[in-house]
Amino acid sequence: MGGGDGTGEERTGAARRRFAEAAREERPDLALLCLLIGAEAATRGSLRGRRDGRDGRDGRDGRDGGDGRDGEDGRDVGGAARGAAPDPVDEEAAVDRLVDEGQTELDRLAGLLPFGRGRTPAEWAAALERTLGRELGFGGSAPDYRRLESSLLPEVLRRRRGLPILLSVVWTEVARRAGAPVYGVALPGHFVVGFGDPAGAHVLADPFGGGTRLGEDELAVMVAGATGGTPLSAASLRPAGPLETVLRILNNIRAWAAPRPERSGVRLWAVELSLLLPHHPGRLRFERAQLLVERGHFLRGAREMEEYADVVAAMEPNAAENVRRAARAARARLN
Repeated sequence: MGGGDGTGEERTGAARRRFAEAAREERPDLALLCLLIGAEAATRGSLRGRRDGRDGRDGRDGRDGGDGRDGEDGRDVGGAARGAAPDPVDEEAAVDRLVDEGQTELDRLAGLLPFGRGRTPAEWAAALERTLGRELGFGGSAPDYRRLESSLLPEVLRRRRGLPILLSVVWTEVARRAGAPVYGVALPGHFVVGFGDPAGAHVLADPFGGGTRLGEDELAVMVAGATGGTPLSAASLRPAGPLETVLRILNNIRAWAAPRPERSGVRLWAVELSLLLPHHPGRLRFERAQLLVERGHFLRGAREMEEYADVVAAMEPNAAENVRRAARAARARLN
């Protein structure tokens, strides 16, 4: 790593360009956005070293997939040398393939649901539990929290394992294609799905548990455990929008990478995708600048810190001064 101006860190790429476009659609496509997050990971080489099982799914022993340190620019498309710019044609084709395969698999899974006209919310929940949970084995367990693949939709479709939020994306997208009234619910510390009318008759299910129904008692315990005793409220059960869901997925990826300094490249692209969303926490700009400095791009990181300090100075002068101090320290590392 050098102290230059960012070089490889500033590349955009096909997945990122399409993600920015999809995030600004009037009705964002949740499946597409999640597949593009997976494509970003794949085209940046973030899944190097993963182990494929004989059935096409990774082993379930909870080891991290892709243990190697990210490349300087994180790219691994079309056999490009580490640190070299990928062929844009190859990258575009790789992204197209990942998106097409993911959408096709979701369509296929929806076609496996038994036909049923006029199903009640409980019947829809039971149909998804039977097909996705019991017959196909979609679900999760504690070791899945230790895998980057658990936050990437193409990998969740392949392995049939994942975090609650990604499994909920599978449930909602498959059910929606089959005609179910379905929506995601972003509980504190857990993500589930609802069937029916959020303001009327509905049932909730937990895809992480294979699609099991959740009653009020289970929900109350789940929320209290995540919040330290806060009771369940109506606000906790409102439907989650696609961009809210995507930001939460990217937050999970950032949280996975944070204690793994050798995977700072993963954290960086997760931050940068978050910044492409129409609404995002402003402090992500400072986090990006810090990551650039950590990865050796001192001047670029210092400049972005100073730009962020200028933005927050009027409202938070003390915080702005701390950021400027960090920028000066970054520049000093060039000496």
